[in-house]
Formats: sequence, structure tokens, C-alpha cells
Amino acid sequence: MVYIIPYFLLELYLTIEVGSQIGFFGYLLWIVITLILGIWLLQNAHISMINNIFSLSKGQIDSKRFYDAQSAYFVGAILLIVPAIFSDILGVISLIYYIFLQFGGKIPFIKDNKRYRNQGEDDVIDVEIIEHSSTGYRSR
Repeated sequence: MVYIIPYFLLELYLTIEVGSQIGFFGYLLWIVITLILGIWLLQNAHISMINNIFSLSKGQIDSKRFYDAQSAYFVGAILLIVPAIFSDILGVISLIYYIFLQFGGKIPFIKDNKRYRNQGEDDVIDVEIIEHSSTGYRSR
């Protein structure tokens, strides 16, 4: 809820600025073109999904990349349908990410650099064996 108000204010600002730069009919043309493009992308989403399922079955992509690509495709198409400038920008960014994933791109997720420096130490298991004897416990 906290992010919705700044989002709408940014949408309003960009709509006024772009509308004043390209005029009412230019802005109307922009909205119609992105609406048609978003609807066309949603109508052809099954082709994208079939291609990604085929790539998944051949082992060319993993399930995470499949999910990321399909999510980016749908979010991008829906954001293009929304009649606003900032949502169109976000939709295009999402579709660029989809294309990036289609060409085998991968954004590495690095949580902690220390983990990668001491990589060999993560495989070590430290164990203490305690034996029971009649005189008491003895540790090896």
C-alpha cells in the first residue's frame, strides 16, 4: 500500500510530461499501439510457453529459468495493456528480460561473498564420538 501512492504519482507525472511533449493525439496513438501489442502478446503466449516447455524437456533451460521467462512474458504483456507511460516502460523492461532469458542469459544471485571464498570448508562435517564404558563416558 505504501508503494501504490508514489507509483500513481509517478504515472500521473509521466503522463502529463509525455502528453505535453507529444500532444494528445500522439499520446492516444501511444496508448492504442501498446494496447494492441499487449493483447497480441497475450494471444500468442501459448507459442512462447510451448517453445519454453520444449526447451525445458530438452534440458536447455532449467525450471527456474522457465518460470522466470514465462512470468516476465505475462507481466510484460499485461503492463503494456495498462494505459499509462510508466507501466509501459516496466512492461518493456520485463519483455527485455524475457528475451535475455531466451538467449541463455542468467543473472547470478550472490548472497554472501564469504561463502564463495571458503567453499571447501562448507563440505567438512565435524563429529565427536562418545563411547559408553563401565567407568563412564569417554570421548575420542
